Amino acid sequence: MKTVSDPDASGPLDEAGIIDDVVREAEALNLRISEAREGIGRVIFGQGRVIDESLITLLAGGHALLIGVPGLAKTKLVQTLGVVFGLDDKRVQFTPDLMPADILGSEVLEESPSGARAFRFIQGPVFCQLLMADEINRASPRTQSALLQAMQEHKVSIAGHYHDLPTPFHVVATQNPLEQEGTYPLPEAQLDRFLMQIDVGYPDAESERRMLVATTGAEEAVPSPIFTAAELLAAQRLVRRVPVGEAVVDAILGLVRNGRRESTVVEEVKRHVAWGPGPRAAQALMLASRARALMEGRLSPSFDDVAALALPILRHRMALTFSARADGVTVDEIVAQLIAAME
Repeated sequence: MKTVSDPDASGPLDEAGIIDDVVREAEALNLRISEAREGIGRVIFGQGRVIDESLITLLAGGHALLIGVPGLAKTKLVQTLGVVFGLDDKRVQFTPDLMPADILGSEVLEESPSGARAFRFIQGPVFCQLLMADEINRASPRTQSALLQAMQEHKVSIAGHYHDLPTPFHVVATQNPLEQEGTYPLPEAQLDRFLMQIDVGYPDAESERRMLVATTGAEEAVPSPIFTAAELLAAQRLVRRVPVGEAVVDAILGLVRNGRRESTVVEEVKRHVAWGPGPRAAQALMLASRARALMEGRLSPSFDDVAALALPILRHRMALTFSARADGVTVDEIVAQLIAAME
């Protein structure tokens, strides 16, 4: 019987046994995710796609950027995710006068009873498992950049010393549309660190009716814990063990490379795209496709997973030329062309 080597073990393991373990864990995870969906759906109305994409982001171990006008329950969704996944969550309201130290923490000089002086580091709110960066684009670029290292390396450096963040660590940021007053666009380097940009739209009429009745009565539904932080970490490890077929790998690679002017075969990209997605986009698409497959009870991602996730993963990693914007071309239209080319 064919065997493979497990990097965490001292000897070879039976391949069939590994597959059986993955199948059992995947089936159990699928049931738990279904419970989480239902629990969140009792609190957040008419946002099924948004909920699914948020769950995929957490399962893939990434960060999410929620964009929508005020009043669409973006903040409530993040709070609900923290409860459902049993995470230590903290919230930072981003404002123009917010400073990096207000997020990361700072060192203070203390004097002991004997007169000795020493610096002590006081942790900021970033030291948590789920950080809600509320209205992130209302802070200055200097403050926004305070999250760059934390989001990529899961640690921060203060006064030359590194401080590790808790695990798991996720940033879920909310953002108002840029055309609103008092906002600062996020720099490209920070946008690239978000696994997905999740656009939040208005709920349909029936969902809004249910929300109206459910949230204005004497009692309001509250979320219940479904996972623990340790169980979420185990789920994230399982996602990375999901096998991906060579054809799907090629589809992901082709989709991302076609988004770049230097390597594309899509004419619209050559004409309209100023710069395209980098390798981090392909990594995000691979992990998210694995997570989506598990959520839907499948043991391997398909082309449908890649196509369904291309827009939220690529839309914030591409920029159009000035002439394209002047002609009314949108990134969503370009991504649709990339998906069509993949098919």
